[in-house]
Amino acid sequence: MEKKFDVFGTDSGCLDMNIVIDKYPEHNRGTRVLDMSYQGGGKVASGVCAAARLGAKVAYAGVFFDDKRGEFLRQDFIDHGINIDGCVIRHGKTFMNIVVAERAYGTRTMLGTPGDMGRIGVDEVNWDYLRQSKILHIAFFSDVAMKAVEIAKEEGIPVLIDADGYSPTLEEHIPDIDYFIGSEFVFDAMFPGAKEKGLENCEAEVDAIRARGPKTVVFTFGEKGCIGKGVEEEYFTLPAFKIDVVDTVGAGDVFHGAYAYAVTKGLSTKECARYASGTSAIKCTRIGGRAGVPTEDVLLKFLETGEIDYSEIDKRVEYYRSAFENF
Repeated sequence: MEKKFDVFGTDSGCLDMNIVIDKYPEHNRGTRVLDMSYQGGGKVASGVCAAARLGAKVAYAGVFFDDKRGEFLRQDFIDHGINIDGCVIRHGKTFMNIVVAERAYGTRTMLGTPGDMGRIGVDEVNWDYLRQSKILHIAFFSDVAMKAVEIAKEEGIPVLIDADGYSPTLEEHIPDIDYFIGSEFVFDAMFPGAKEKGLENCEAEVDAIRARGPKTVVFTFGEKGCIGKGVEEEYFTLPAFKIDVVDTVGAGDVFHGAYAYAVTKGLSTKECARYASGTSAIKCTRIGGRAGVPTEDVLLKFLETGEIDYSEIDKRVEYYRSAFENF
């Protein structure tokens, strides 16, 4: 079947209320808010937005609720050029996270608020959008994700997972994954104490996962960079880019979306990791999970020179900042 799309993703998105402070105050004290913004969230949701921002043709299957928050999220996907014809709209209240970023430490805290976490049903998905895509991007093994993996295997479409949290279910389905892109938390759970010997000495751990099915394995370690290995390629370590961190929320989501798109461009495992790492680094210099995602032109200039062109990025920052007045 003709490939109309680069990336197909399915997920449950949410709305993030992003707040930046220097650091949390002592108990019973206060602190000044440095910035505030509303932006979309969700692992695959933000991942495919990042891929689309970089130039990927994306199709997405998910749920939008009919409240103001849901309409904002739906419009955000449209603005990113993502095909959401296969999505459904339901009556309900969109789930929202309050995300507080501490600039002093480069960390963030997430506080969930009441809302509906809608998942699209297996029978509601137009699976032809997946069949017309070059790669499947998932994060959780929901019923829809498992059906997507089944169809991807039948069609010879590679599967990439954003493995951010460890679980027995993840262990069980490792053989179903082609691109296993895991977090430091998953690495620590699977290989306790292994990173203490140095990331340059963790090839055996990467090979242990590759031996179970995935042809490519990459682990991200935040400011320490990432490691990985692909088919007929050497093991590598890649340092993180040095940037002025404003907000790390969505850094992993963006990394995975950028990596998925890089795969469709035919880049090597290390090149994909550098492409994704650069995208995520630029994102972290601005508030929220989506405002700082660069276009590919901005990314490639950064990878070549270390310079970031903020002319378009800061327009997006202001757009999301102004959205705060609507809720």
